[in-house]
Amino acid sequence: MINYQNHFQDKLVLVTGGSSGIGRALAVRLAEAGAHVWIWARREAKLQETMSMLRGSGKHAYQVVDVGERNQVEAGLARICREAGVPDIVINNAGVTHPQYIEKIPLEMFEQLNKINYLGTVYLSQLVLPDMLARGSGHIVNVSSTAGFIGAFGFGAYGPTKFAVRGYSDVLRAEMRYRGIRVSILFPPDTDTPMLQDENKYKPFETKEIAGSAGLLSAEAVAKAALAGIAKNQYLILPGFNNKLFFWLNNALGRLVYPLMDFLLAQALKKKT
Repeated sequence: MINYQNHFQDKLVLVTGGSSGIGRALAVRLAEAGAHVWIWARREAKLQETMSMLRGSGKHAYQVVDVGERNQVEAGLARICREAGVPDIVINNAGVTHPQYIEKIPLEMFEQLNKINYLGTVYLSQLVLPDMLARGSGHIVNVSSTAGFIGAFGFGAYGPTKFAVRGYSDVLRAEMRYRGIRVSILFPPDTDTPMLQDENKYKPFETKEIAGSAGLLSAEAVAKAALAGIAKNQYLILPGFNNKLFFWLNNALGRLVYPLMDFLLAQALKKKT
């Protein structure tokens, strides 16, 4: 059992997308563990809701920041460094999705998801790295998705951004491994969050059927697994048994994973007809 109190006590932690879902669950648990928690998101009212839930001995703050806007990320990080110092841990959790049949996804949606999910991760990581390197310590945690290692039906705009987060994280891990900076990547499966409830409005029937076979985790369960992985300095963090199984199968089967996905799709199509 990891002693969160010992690991996160007095650590300065920045959580993007901290206004709801997994980000909120992370912020609450980190505060309980004695961390100084800063949260970013685009909706101030939701940020204030999360702030009201943060307990513990730490000093907490929030900022209205759209991580897809580089100037906002630069200004937000400058304020944290000025008022509290260089973060010990940065959790790039902010993300949006819009599942749909791929031919129905407008190009503007591809651009929006890329800016927030991928470039938002890159902006903050690249901007905080010089100060972490100068200090000789730090931990960057990037949030991908099960759709970041499996080409999931219906996630034509979302999945590629999460694949990109994995590619960036793999390079970041390799380059930072011997320079004092820790890197982790979190692959949440379907998680019971407001984002999931919103995406279910647009999700194709086939996507719902296939995703249903992977199970559903709570935001609290994902946050607990994430913090345990961070405390143990794990690079790959895979919450949930089914999620771990899919990751293993994807790597073990190689090209044979495609017939497996085609089989699951065929089963979904039978139900649809």
